[in-house]
Amino acid sequence: MKKEDKPKYVEQLTGMINEYSVIGVLNMHKMPARALQQMRESMRGTTVIKSGKKGLITKALNGSKKSNINSLQEKLAGEPALLLTNENPFRLFRLIKENRTPAAAKPGDIAAKDITIPKGSTNLPPGPSISTLQKVGLKTSVQGGKIAVMADKVVCKAGEKIAQDLADVLALLKIEPMEIGLDLAYVWEDGTIYGKEVLDVSVEDYMNEVAKCVTYGVNLSVNIGYPTKLTIPLMLQKAFIETKALAVERDIVEKEFIEDILKKAQRAAKSLENKVQ
Repeated sequence: MKKEDKPKYVEQLTGMINEYSVIGVLNMHKMPARALQQMRESMRGTTVIKSGKKGLITKALNGSKKSNINSLQEKLAGEPALLLTNENPFRLFRLIKENRTPAAAKPGDIAAKDITIPKGSTNLPPGPSISTLQKVGLKTSVQGGKIAVMADKVVCKAGEKIAQDLADVLALLKIEPMEIGLDLAYVWEDGTIYGKEVLDVSVEDYMNEVAKCVTYGVNLSVNIGYPTKLTIPLMLQKAFIETKALAVERDIVEKEFIEDILKKAQRAAKSLENKVQ
């Protein structure tokens, strides 16, 4: 970008930041151009991705009047870009995550999560491959004419750099631990910044938590006698059951409970008869 074009770029980006309700921070490091183009196509009409130098993006963020938006400049890393949208940030994060594809590891790549080589047989015949696998600490044996890994092993922890020997082993075992796709690290919405650990919510887990909260709320309402539209039928049912139990215990004759009182009397008479005999 030419020096004379930079002020115009900053002004344009600031305007877009003010226009959209959700601003995300991306790290475009090692993002293949083809994969980026596919993501842009899939989000066309709803989401815009703007790449740029960290300094220019920082100036654009500082130029916006939005509350706390300039805090995003601290989150810029690698090859930064801004994602601008009016979509729900959690739904957007899920869409981006679902569109990530597996990829082979290269020396120098940073593991996004722990990489584990599982126990079990491989398709590798005995030979030089044994020493290659042992270079990364794998315990091996030969079973059925094939090399077998004897125990699960974490060969690289999240955040660590992948070494040449490990990249060779992963390629040999046809394990693709990396992912190609947008890395949405942070999102700003209404003055709040969400990290990926907050955005990465399982829909199933979320619905289970909602259902659990509803259950707790209903139980609390019923047990403390706080009526709501949802709990009134349950409270009436509970009151009827408790009234019935009291009436039967105290032999209080009411039309609704006569049958239960008579059954209680029959049981008492039968018990007395057995004792007399």
